[in-house]
Amino acid sequence: MADLPSGISDPYALQDKTEDEKPEENKEGELKILGTDHSYTHRIIWPIVFVYIALHIGAITGLLLCLSGSVKMATMVWALFYSYVATEGAHMGAHRCFSHRAFKAKPLLKVILLMMQATSGQHSTYIWCRDHRQHHRYSDTDGDPHNSKRGQFYCHIGWLMTSRHPLCKELRKTIDMSDLQQDKLVMFQYRHFRTIYFLLGFLLPVWVPVHFFNESLVNAVFVCYFLRFVYSLHVTWFINSLAHKYGTRPYDKTIQPVETWFVSLVSLGEGWHNYHHAYPWDYKAAEIGMPLNSTASLIRLCASLGLAYDLKTVDKETLNKRIKSKGDGTYKAEDLDDMVTAIGPLHPLNPSYTGKHPEPDVKLKVRMRP
Repeated sequence: MADLPSGISDPYALQDKTEDEKPEENKEGELKILGTDHSYTHRIIWPIVFVYIALHIGAITGLLLCLSGSVKMATMVWALFYSYVATEGAHMGAHRCFSHRAFKAKPLLKVILLMMQATSGQHSTYIWCRDHRQHHRYSDTDGDPHNSKRGQFYCHIGWLMTSRHPLCKELRKTIDMSDLQQDKLVMFQYRHFRTIYFLLGFLLPVWVPVHFFNESLVNAVFVCYFLRFVYSLHVTWFINSLAHKYGTRPYDKTIQPVETWFVSLVSLGEGWHNYHHAYPWDYKAAEIGMPLNSTASLIRLCASLGLAYDLKTVDKETLNKRIKSKGDGTYKAEDLDDMVTAIGPLHPLNPSYTGKHPEPDVKLKVRMRP
C-alpha cells in the first residue's frame, strides 16, 4: 500500500482542490462563489418519472411474489447474489477504482469490474465517473449533480428525474476525463453499454433461475430483474442522500457528508462518507479498522491475488491533524450521547442517528471558464 505522494501529477490531481490551493497557471476565468440557489426550480422530465414508477411497481410486485411463497429459495438467493455483484461493480469498480483511482487494477480485474458495473444499470462506468468526479469537485452546491442541499428526495432520486442546474451543466466541462478516455476497456464498455447491460443486467439474471431452478419466467423477471435492480439502485442512492444528512463529522465539520453506520451496512462500506470526502483517494473510503466495509476487504483480497496494486491510504499523522483541526469532536468523545441525537433509539445503526453540530453552509470558490 502507498500513501498518496504530495504534488502528484495526473489529470485528476486538481479536481478536489479549492481555487486557493491551485497553482497560478490554473487560475483562469472569473472567480465565482458557488452555493445553492434555492429560488431555482428544476424542470421535471416526465418520461423518466414514468420509467422509475414502472420500475418500482415491478419491484413491489417482485417483493409481494417473494412474500407469497411462490418464488423458489434458490431464485431469491441468486437475486441477492446478483445484487451484491452489481453493488460491488458500482462501488469497488466505478467508484473506488475508476473515479478516484484509489487502487490500480490489472486488465483481468478491470474487465471483471466493468462487467459487474454494467449489471448495476447505473449508466456506463464513464458516465458514472464523470458525474461522481463532478459531485466531489462541487459537492453540495449547484455544481453538484445530486446536491444534498436541495433536499433528501432530490439527492436520492429526484436529480435523475429533473433537468440539471445550468451551473451544473456548465461546470461539467471542467471535469478532466482524459484518463478514462484513454482507457480502451472503459471506452469499449461506454460505446456498447446498452448491449452489455441487456445481456448481463437483464438476460443473464433472468435466464439462470428459469434454466437451472425451474423458476417461472414471471417470477424470474419480477424478482431477479425488477426487485434486484431497484434494491441495488436504492443502496447506491442512500449514499447520496442519507450519507449527506444523518451522521457525524469526526474528520471535517466544514463539509456536508457524514459517517453513517446504517448506510455502511447496506452499501458494503460506503457510509463512512465524511472520511471519504476528506480523503477521496483512499481505497478503504474509511479509516483502517472501521467495520462494515466488505468492499475494502475485497480490494485487499484482489491485491493478495495479484489483481490489484498501488492501494492508496492516509498516514495516521495526517489523519490526526485533520481530526483535531476540523473534526466535530465526535471522534473519541467520552460522552458521545450528549453530542448526537436520533428519532427513536440512540444507536448508530438508526438511520436518523446524527450529530448535533450544525450543518455547514457550503460555499465554494469556482473559476468559470472564459
